Amino acid sequence: MDAKTTNPLAAHLLGWYDRHHRDLPWRVGPAMQQAGQRANPYHVWLSEVMLQQTTVQAVKPYFQKFLVTWPTVVDLAAAPVEDVMAAWAGLGYYARARNLKRCAEAVANDHGGLFPDTEEGLRTLPGIGDYTAAAIAAIAFDRPAAVMDGNVERVISRLYAISSPLPASKPIMKGKVRELTPIERPGDFAQAMMDLGATICTPKRPACALCPFNGHCLALREFDPENFPLKAPKKQKPLRQGAAFVAVSPEGEIFLRRRPASGLLGGMTEVPNTAWTARQDGGTTADHAPFSADWQSCGTVIHVFTHFELRLTVFRAVTARSSDASGWWEPVDHLEAQALPTVMKKAISVAIPTAFNGADMNSPAMKRKSR
Repeated sequence: MDAKTTNPLAAHLLGWYDRHHRDLPWRVGPAMQQAGQRANPYHVWLSEVMLQQTTVQAVKPYFQKFLVTWPTVVDLAAAPVEDVMAAWAGLGYYARARNLKRCAEAVANDHGGLFPDTEEGLRTLPGIGDYTAAAIAAIAFDRPAAVMDGNVERVISRLYAISSPLPASKPIMKGKVRELTPIERPGDFAQAMMDLGATICTPKRPACALCPFNGHCLALREFDPENFPLKAPKKQKPLRQGAAFVAVSPEGEIFLRRRPASGLLGGMTEVPNTAWTARQDGGTTADHAPFSADWQSCGTVIHVFTHFELRLTVFRAVTARSSDASGWWEPVDHLEAQALPTVMKKAISVAIPTAFNGADMNSPAMKRKSR
């Protein structure tokens, strides 16, 4: 490591990272790097896309399943989009899955199966913005890119006691990260900052006594670290209402259909429901059912999206299996293989409590924001 080009704080953090880094399935740790192993750009990209708005613990099984099913980006590019959406079901923010498929196709078809090795080149790919481009460039290609996610924002805001609230303070924070990022080991530095925010510099009750920055942190010295980063007041999320219709045949099949490819939950599987959106309510009564049947109200589900809260009245009917070009009849015991978003699983589980192996899709934990 060149002391002339590495900020002392960065050098101190890298020493901490060498001792305390998290072992993650997509990560090549310092010891592995010393043995000559390099980060796989496909693994870095896949993990970074999955980790957007999602916890590490939630991502691990999805990441491992994707690699077993599609070991390379070329394999993923060749996969049917329905299979990718089904494998993604439950991770939320489904535009990520559609962009994942489009990006894989671009890498396979336009770049010979190889990811561009610069931030500029990576940003030309579908679904890759500034953060993801910087993360891949640093971690997979050792580019000295300034990588800043929510964990890094928290560390930087406390280290420098940045008094401007988010999101206006993001450019200031990005400048500080850029100043700290070393020429050598920029990928390890980026991952060290993320680990520090995730394990030590946490939102509540940070373990400041264990922090490698504790002798330099202005928030610790002069304020309360928990007050940083400062945030602009949150706007109250609007409440939207609608209805969902779970039709079950005497043979134990459920009527499903596919949502339009674009828009909220685009391309995912659903039970018929009314035309609610983030901006308007849908119908809430059985008068809005897709076909005539003895619809019985069986409960309500609540689901919180990023920008609004949705409340669905769920109706159930046992009805003869009929031909309908708008959808298909699927055996209830095959539902786990379908690309059903969490909100639809919640609706189905109200009507058919045993549909998902007894899992309580409407528990308080599942009522939190989709991730």
